[in-house]
Amino acid sequence: MDEEISRLRAAGHPLRLRMLSLLTSAELSAAEVARELDLTHANASYHLRLLESAGLLEVAGEERIRGGIAKRYRHPWTFELQVKGSEVSKADDEVFVRAMAEEMVRRRRERTTGPAVVSDAEMWVDPEVWERVRDLVRDASDLLHDNARPPRTDDTIHVSLTAAAFVMGDPESDRE
Repeated sequence: MDEEISRLRAAGHPLRLRMLSLLTSAELSAAEVARELDLTHANASYHLRLLESAGLLEVAGEERIRGGIAKRYRHPWTFELQVKGSEVSKADDEVFVRAMAEEMVRRRRERTTGPAVVSDAEMWVDPEVWERVRDLVRDASDLLHDNARPPRTDDTIHVSLTAAAFVMGDPESDRE
């Protein structure tokens, strides 16, 4: 449980969410992450170490640079944060959700013109419909992650997908 909470807290920061996305498609050093995200090397290193210690990043290799050793990090995107309702405090969960929302706002500001899909839904559906929707969202995420390329690769476009799909609690039982 403590490990899962640590992962949730580590990912619950907009900058670290950006790093995880960046490191899905490429193995990068702290210096390269710093350049891509316009950060100081020290700031990038701090956040990368935190993500690594939480188990959200892997060291993909090391290389000698100017007499030192630079780690190359990657995000094993197949990792799914498996947190079961009661194991995480509402405060920890809220930190993560707020970080996602802040990152969504930043991405939206950077949006260009062109086709987009925006959806928001809170409704009641049959369980079979819910399972299909959940699977489609997971499939869309898998498709993007499987085909992610390093930043600024020729003939690619910079895209964003943020999805949070979950079963809502019963408002009646919440009042008891």
